[in-house]
Amino acid sequence: MTADAEEGSGQADDDVDPAEVSWGIELTPEHPLERIAELAAHAETAGFDAAFTSSHYFNRDPWITLTRMADATEAIALGPGVVNPYESHPATLASAIATLDEVSDGRAICGLGAGDRSTLAALGIERDRPLRRVLETMRVARRLWAGETVTHDGAVTVEDASLNLDPVDVPVFVGAQGPGMLGMSAAHGDGVLINAAHPRDLAWARDSLEDGLAKRDAERDPPRTLAFASTSVAETDEAAREAARPPVAFIAGGAAEPTLDRHDIDPDAARAVSEALERGSLGEAFDRVTPTMIDAFCVAGTVETVTERYRDLLEHVDGIVVGSPLGPDIDRAVDDAATALDRASSGAE
Repeated sequence: MTADAEEGSGQADDDVDPAEVSWGIELTPEHPLERIAELAAHAETAGFDAAFTSSHYFNRDPWITLTRMADATEAIALGPGVVNPYESHPATLASAIATLDEVSDGRAICGLGAGDRSTLAALGIERDRPLRRVLETMRVARRLWAGETVTHDGAVTVEDASLNLDPVDVPVFVGAQGPGMLGMSAAHGDGVLINAAHPRDLAWARDSLEDGLAKRDAERDPPRTLAFASTSVAETDEAAREAARPPVAFIAGGAAEPTLDRHDIDPDAARAVSEALERGSLGEAFDRVTPTMIDAFCVAGTVETVTERYRDLLEHVDGIVVGSPLGPDIDRAVDDAATALDRASSGAE
């Protein structure tokens, strides 16, 4: 999204480099695929240069969704935001991403993370060794994408694995929140999707990112840093905040105690949200979200409110991914979020 584009009506560049994206949007496949495809095309027209789709077992399949999004768009980078190496084997993920890159003519971006603890628990999956598993998945995937036959035995295991696809070069953006994952992503990722909607969390993340950068190969460019910020924009602050409850529940339910402390969130209240999610009681979990949780974990309000928060976030990162729920009126929210990004990045009021 360029600062000199007309507010809310920019156009994604003809040659978007997936490794250099700045203004992303998350499209949750809770709607029919045709609807998600329309929203992807809308986001591209509005000026976003990347569109991510979330990956949860209770929504539509992300890979089929992304293929439909690729058919409906021309330039915008596309990828999962994010997939984890627990529900699918890393070699399977590598194949899916390479296939997406093929059908999108080189527009794939790989959002990779450890997954929601509560969601994995609902599937009976233990989230063991998350940092090693994400790092090794990234390394194995890159070798597979390069056309190698790979054998690896660690947190991830493959033996004589290879892909029957042409080599691809896909950037890996690591979803990170805790200090270990932040440092690892800065050391090894092409980009970092910092799960944060509050400048306090981004300021806190800086030391971990710098520690990781100190370990990064000196010949590599620094990673792109994007705030993956849950956003809800509407005509009124009240409407925006009410729509924010579902994603905030998942964020609060998986937040570490230091994150809760940073925002003065009652850990018992967050635990109640997490336990409701693990039982599959989504309505109860959403109802248990508190105003303090919304303040901490979502950019929620009118265009003016969202612009002000985005401006604060951009003091710490290279760009922003507008995360779900977007707002109660999704079509309007796409345009309103684009307007807020334009204003925040250009300094306009």
